[in-house]
Amino acid sequence: MTPVNLPVEPLTVEAFAPFGDVIQRADAERLLINEGTTVRFHDLAAVDVGRDGGHPLISIFRATPRPRPIAIRMMERHPLGSQAFYPLAPHDWLVVVCHGAAAPEAATLRCFRASGEQGVNYRPNTWHHPLLVLQPQDFLAIDRGGPGKNLEEHWFAATGFAAVDVFS
Repeated sequence: MTPVNLPVEPLTVEAFAPFGDVIQRADAERLLINEGTTVRFHDLAAVDVGRDGGHPLISIFRATPRPRPIAIRMMERHPLGSQAFYPLAPHDWLVVVCHGAAAPEAATLRCFRASGEQGVNYRPNTWHHPLLVLQPQDFLAIDRGGPGKNLEEHWFAATGFAAVDVFS
């Protein structure tokens, strides 16, 4: 069976709203702080990690590109907390998500192209693919540590996967 080809959409606040927050300076509330020497881009995402004794983890993830076209063979979600990623270099990257509490289907996936000045915060239970970069790239990550099972994975059958061609 031929894989489902995912169109690549631009990452916008409106298009991504069902899945979580877009983290970006554009349209953010700006607060002048530290005796006027710093602009704070305020309250950019709804971090949700406290459920069932969770606590915030701040990490740096280093991602490497996958072969192209990119095969989307699995999705993951975190039922006990949100998970945020913000790029530490100005390179575009991809975000693949889908709706629903049940197991995802390749035909329901959406792929967004994020700029190097956009991050995402996945809401708890949002199915998403692990980091997809177009070149090696580091990300600041904020997610949940603590007790409980906070990772579920779904692997597509060999005939049910999706493919992303970032050049189409």
